Amino acid sequence: MKSTVEHLSPTRVRLAIEVPFDELKPTFDQAYKKIAQQVRIPGFRPGKAPARILDQRLGRGVVLEEVVNTAVPEKYGEAVSEAQVTPLGQPDIEVTSIDDGDKIAFTAEVDVRPEIELPDYSAISVSVDSAEVTDEDVEDQLKGLQARFGTLAGVQRPAAKDDFVVIDLSATVNGEALEEAQTSGMSHQVGSGQLIEGLDEALEGMSAGETKNFTTKLVAGDHAGEEADVTVTVSTVKERQLPEADDEFAQLASEFDTLDELKADLRERHGRVKKMEQAGQARDKVLEALLEAADLPVPESVVDQEVEVRAHEAVHEFDHDEDALTKYVETQGQTREEFDAELRTSAEQAVKTQLLLDEVAEKGEVQVDQQELMERIFMQAQRFGISPEEYIQQAQQANQLGAIFADVRRGKALATVVQAATILGPDGEELDLSELFAPATQEDAEAAAEAAVEAVTEPVADDEADEEAVVVEDEEAAASASGAPKS
Repeated sequence: MKSTVEHLSPTRVRLAIEVPFDELKPTFDQAYKKIAQQVRIPGFRPGKAPARILDQRLGRGVVLEEVVNTAVPEKYGEAVSEAQVTPLGQPDIEVTSIDDGDKIAFTAEVDVRPEIELPDYSAISVSVDSAEVTDEDVEDQLKGLQARFGTLAGVQRPAAKDDFVVIDLSATVNGEALEEAQTSGMSHQVGSGQLIEGLDEALEGMSAGETKNFTTKLVAGDHAGEEADVTVTVSTVKERQLPEADDEFAQLASEFDTLDELKADLRERHGRVKKMEQAGQARDKVLEALLEAADLPVPESVVDQEVEVRAHEAVHEFDHDEDALTKYVETQGQTREEFDAELRTSAEQAVKTQLLLDEVAEKGEVQVDQQELMERIFMQAQRFGISPEEYIQQAQQANQLGAIFADVRRGKALATVVQAATILGPDGEELDLSELFAPATQEDAEAAAEAAVEAVTEPVADDEADEEAVVVEDEEAAASASGAPKS
């Protein structure tokens, strides 16, 4: 076989390949055998008709077509190996000539991973926020824990921010009632912003039994983007009453005997959270600096594929209704053209990041072992609320195990860059985050995987109609205090 490679651009090549017939004898033998099994020729048992009879009965073209269909992918793979390029996506193949008895010639155009010149990682320097835990942070954590054990008590006054109200809602558009917007007996915390725009502003100052009208722009449904007239009626107003923060509360809410011990534990736990947030900020900033420092062209066809995937995911949320997506985008203050442009920019950034970290992994010979892969699978399974076995099965069916492996490898590659870079605190002091980015030991990995499987979020009773109901407002604080991971 003879092959040449022509670089059409930094991200695309054309391979010209010629294969002499003497290299194709095994392929011809295989083709004749396959065809003989598929046809019935009088005088011959199935699969036993000789080649010359098949040529006479079916024509030489049938055999050549089978040979080409088999040989071209095989020889393309060999040519890619010889050219030492890494294809991205499927090639555009054109058979240029079939000279029977002589040679088969074809070309293959394909996007390839560009040659990337990596910068000196040690020259990268970024600044991150402080991970210091203040007294105010501890108080916020304590208040969140108190909120978990708080009770609701009815009040005879207008609703204020953070109060809980029970409301009835209805809405119309151009005088037409919206059935999907009718609800009664709904519990809502004033100021939470969890429902429609304008509701919280309308609720502040309302008393039990009072009704108010306001207008809002709908962001979903058949009338997305349209103005709706909303009527809200308040039936009850309740305020949250927190337990006293003392030793008795510490014993109720934790395993500690005193409030000081509880605060010390909250400080330690929140310190770990802030340290992880600091590490995440360092990772993101190092990646941004790495992308800026590396000269990295992107293959357009790969970006096009990424845009297509993201666009499909976006419109899928609206039952594949393009008009509904457009209306929603407009309610967010964007035109559809701006949304599509932003989608493409984010796709380009994602492709750049993948290519760059793949190069870092390749140059650094980053490896992923089975334990690391299983740890990621366990974590993802927990995130989606399914068993690891079910997650693996779904990933296999969607052909996504390779993507999971690649993500783990890229994460390890980025960690090596962060370790080599200079990370500065807010005062310019150099920080040591190596313990957060160093490869995990086998024991650590097994412990993390086991924790990912066994960790569960403690269920919380919720009955806001009862005056003594438990209120959960700050799940992060509750999880931090109890030692359970955040969902």
